[in-house]
Amino acid sequence: MSRRVGFKCSNALVRHFSNTSEMPRISFVPKKYTGPTLQYIDKIKSDSMPPAIYSIYKKPVILHQGNMQWLFDSEGRRYLDFFGGVVTVSVGHCHPKVVSALTEQANTLWHTTNLYRHPKIYEYIELLASKMPGDLKVIYLVNSGTEANDLAVLLAKAYTGNMDVISLQSSYHGYSSGLMGLTATQSYRMPIPVPPGFHHAMLPDPYRGAWGGCRDSLSQTPEACDCPDECVSTDKYIDQLNELLGNSIPAGRVAAFFAESIQGVGGVVQFPKGYLKKAQELIKKNAGLLIADEVQTGFGRTGKHYWGFESHGIIPDIVTMAKGIGNGFPIGAVVTTKEIAAAHAKAAYFNTFGGNALSASVGKAVLEVIEDEKMQENSKIVGDYFIEHLMEMQRLYPIIGDVRGQGLMLGVELVVPGSKKPLSTADMTELHESIKDLGVLIARGGRWGNVLRIKPPMCITKNDVDYGLSVLDQVLKKFTISHK
Repeated sequence: MSRRVGFKCSNALVRHFSNTSEMPRISFVPKKYTGPTLQYIDKIKSDSMPPAIYSIYKKPVILHQGNMQWLFDSEGRRYLDFFGGVVTVSVGHCHPKVVSALTEQANTLWHTTNLYRHPKIYEYIELLASKMPGDLKVIYLVNSGTEANDLAVLLAKAYTGNMDVISLQSSYHGYSSGLMGLTATQSYRMPIPVPPGFHHAMLPDPYRGAWGGCRDSLSQTPEACDCPDECVSTDKYIDQLNELLGNSIPAGRVAAFFAESIQGVGGVVQFPKGYLKKAQELIKKNAGLLIADEVQTGFGRTGKHYWGFESHGIIPDIVTMAKGIGNGFPIGAVVTTKEIAAAHAKAAYFNTFGGNALSASVGKAVLEVIEDEKMQENSKIVGDYFIEHLMEMQRLYPIIGDVRGQGLMLGVELVVPGSKKPLSTADMTELHESIKDLGVLIARGGRWGNVLRIKPPMCITKNDVDYGLSVLDQVLKKFTISHK
């Protein structure tokens, strides 16, 4: 049965988009910028920074101060942050409780090593472990998502004795020579040999996949089925995973299946309902582990659950996390079971900065803020409000091919109207620049860079959403008229 989930478009809604163009008022007053000019910064960049670090805007901005969901540039302009520093600022820029925890620890002790006993590390690990389901109680503290995923691959190989690892097409799991084979996004793949043993399964994408499907979201694709529980398309995608296992991997010898709960860099892709659960069952039959990459989806961002994998009804064998774990402070973690961690004891392990006193203090404060200020609940309430209005906007503008996501992890895929052809890079660049010029910072992602990635700090309000929607409305309306 085919359907289109949405709300009947109304004149009232059109007025709602048009009448909320004033940026919400705040009491915060930023400091005056006294740093180098943009021209001088550009010179430093040209002289001393790698060309692979590129500017996402034609006219770059110098961001020098932040307060919760707001950022301020060198000219005193304010921006609503809809990207949170690549889904990293979870509880808000310079959240006072996190700043206080960091400052107090910085004035006490910065760093020793985890070879010594330092109370902050143990206080933090105990609190983080309490957030994990099942037997996921052993925690490694590291410095980034890439490092976390690299360690997870090592743990899976050490425990299973197998060498082959599977990830999904369009996935992003980090950028290092060791993980380049795990990441399956072409724009992040250097033309160099990668370590053997990495394989990429067909992406089960309800919008662009061969068999479509329905997902756990308020918004479905126009052709979506209407399955109450597991999606009817799931078995077809699982068959393709089984074909990969049967043709490319020694029988019963897979080490792990790696998956984001919702693909982030890949364009906020959600899988058909039931896919990850059936994938885990299949991988276990082949002696492998399921590794959940929660670097972007963890810590309440998806709203309904604290961890993205919970919406799939599974408990992974290993969970990796970073970004929002530290609200911008460099910290990551790998969480697993005692049994799997025991296999790692075949050799010594040491991490110089993993779990230092500063990062542990910040991490603990972030967990407390999420709980005390009900940020998971806010992600659900504000996220539902956001996606419902994006669905309405989709009915107004044929350029919006798909709206998807959960909580405050949302994606808007832009296409050539009347087709699924990705909007061109030139057009996306024009739209992206216009959104920035109207005071909203947003990201692009997906295989063709045609998906607006909306992942703001979890403290945003419905008023902020209204402003962001009004900006999108202005930009899409102008673009539609000029491209008729």
